[in-house]
Amino acid sequence: MGKTTGFIEIVREQASYRPAQSRLKDFHEIYTDHDTDRLQSQGARCMDCGVPFCQSDDGCPVHNLIPEWNDLVYRDQWRDALDRLHKTNNFPEFTGRVCPAPCEGSCVLGINNNPVTIKNIEMAIVDRGFEEGWIKPSPPLTRTGKTVAIVGSGPAGLAAAEQLNRAGHTVCVYERADRIGGLLMYGIPNMKLAKQEVVDRRVQLLRDSGIEFRTGQTVADGSNGSIDVRSLSKDYDIVLLTTGATVPRDLPIPGREFSGVHFAMEFLTANTKSWLDSQHADKEYISAKDKDVIVIGGGDTGTDCIATSLRHGCKSLVNFELFPQPPAGRADNNPWPTWPKILRSDYGHEESADTFGDDPRVYKISSTEFIGENGKVTGVKTTEVEMKDGRLEPVPGTEKEWKADLVLLAMGFLGPEHAVSDPLGIDYDNRSNYSAEHGVFKTSENNIFSAGDCRRGQSLVVWAINEGREAAREIDRHLMGETILP
Repeated sequence: MGKTTGFIEIVREQASYRPAQSRLKDFHEIYTDHDTDRLQSQGARCMDCGVPFCQSDDGCPVHNLIPEWNDLVYRDQWRDALDRLHKTNNFPEFTGRVCPAPCEGSCVLGINNNPVTIKNIEMAIVDRGFEEGWIKPSPPLTRTGKTVAIVGSGPAGLAAAEQLNRAGHTVCVYERADRIGGLLMYGIPNMKLAKQEVVDRRVQLLRDSGIEFRTGQTVADGSNGSIDVRSLSKDYDIVLLTTGATVPRDLPIPGREFSGVHFAMEFLTANTKSWLDSQHADKEYISAKDKDVIVIGGGDTGTDCIATSLRHGCKSLVNFELFPQPPAGRADNNPWPTWPKILRSDYGHEESADTFGDDPRVYKISSTEFIGENGKVTGVKTTEVEMKDGRLEPVPGTEKEWKADLVLLAMGFLGPEHAVSDPLGIDYDNRSNYSAEHGVFKTSENNIFSAGDCRRGQSLVVWAINEGREAAREIDRHLMGETILP
């Protein structure tokens, strides 16, 4: 695959972002234009490694045929590369932008060198496909007469909808928000995943392929204007729940009731909606302008809160991380091809350092109390922590107060909301997720299936696509007795 000696001759060269001070002035995507010559050169680095771990269980969850499309890009066969990419991934324009690329973590070249820039190449292939007009609606030739309702329009729901539509089933997707996309629309900021140019573009293709979308439709028990999920289960042959893991992990310490303490998704959702509705002119968002901001929790969501606060024009910014700073390289207990648990600086960290001079992250720190005046938060009390006997314990004498008038809680999610599932009487697992065996995806009710974060727990967009595809295959098998879906 690629050039026989390419991995020896060519060094890794990752695509750069737009300059920090330039991109901080807007909410447009942070990415630069694709450099075809560089991408072909990077594709040449893909080794003929025999066993491509990049598409194994430790690598890509949708088992992308990565060496094949790397080779095709190297040989300037972009249309063929797109066809190979779409065989396994419904939405590479999403994963090429927001996936952390576990495929690169398990790249064979990464054993003793820098891995192939797989994510850059993936994004370039699909963007080229749209630019050239190669990606078109694909309605099925015939319909089976079977109907499927999908509750939730995130990546799992959209992937399942496309696969089931391809199989000829009639699919309707219900979404409680005013726009389709779920996490893709309101959970990820526009500068990382453009809503109108990227998300809406794909949704329109799905519409044109014959999938029906209904927005502003809360599915629950039928009260307060909601649609009764029990009626859906009677009106459709199958109901697929892809509602995500939307219950945030809280921080129930003294002072939590003060205004100015928000869950990350409150902050990010309102910001994106206001930006899409009015370019923020309606003021219907939580502004960080001229505020001392503390983000509690790392990960992608924490980084997105950092980047959004900077674009608002915050006065200062700190990011609390409970655990120690990761090492620069793999630890002995973190061997290839497992995901490398190493220190990474994402776009928000780079922007914060460029603005304030330092990386915003503070490690090994635990929040103990929110302090405030007149009902508003004014700061956070903390203590340093250290690991003892497998537990994080406070370090005496390290107590500190931090000034803050906006605190954002980005500590992950506990599981799905149950308003849609309780009326159905389905079983839950011990983490409150909808109980459905992986590979089967059927809940305890015969015609109710589940996929994505609401079934597996908080995870990656690429895993949601995997689950949506696999659930669609099992639904097709359930409806037809056999399946044509991969």
